Amino acid sequence: MATINPHVNFNGNAEEAFNFYKSVFGGEFSKVVRFKDLASPGLPIAEKEQNKIMHIALPVGKDNHLMGNDVPEFMGRTNENENRSKIVINAESKEEADKLFHGLSAGGTVEMPIGDSPWGSYFGMFRDKYGIEWMVEFTAN
Repeated sequence: MATINPHVNFNGNAEEAFNFYKSVFGGEFSKVVRFKDLASPGLPIAEKEQNKIMHIALPVGKDNHLMGNDVPEFMGRTNENENRSKIVINAESKEEADKLFHGLSAGGTVEMPIGDSPWGSYFGMFRDKYGIEWMVEFTAN
């Protein structure tokens, strides 16, 4: 079965954002590549961009990774106020849903408080302090 691994772009604060996500989800990064790691005579990297994140991956759960990168300045800024996409977390319990919802939404904007939804699940939606949109859901079997 295929897995879905969300990938999000940042304007120079990917490392800060991923350290925040790591503090909520736990675990260790499975990959961290900085732009300076790819520099070569044919691909020079501006000094101010060298320590920015080219690729970062954080395992979440058994088979998924949250991935991201910084967008180099020469490519323009990522619009942090548009709907880039939503990352959906299917929690294994109400307790886990509450923990993830409250941890990830800290400092962000809650769009729909977590609680019982009209469609029968336990659901909440928010934009975190980095502008990333999340949905957290638990559905009892």
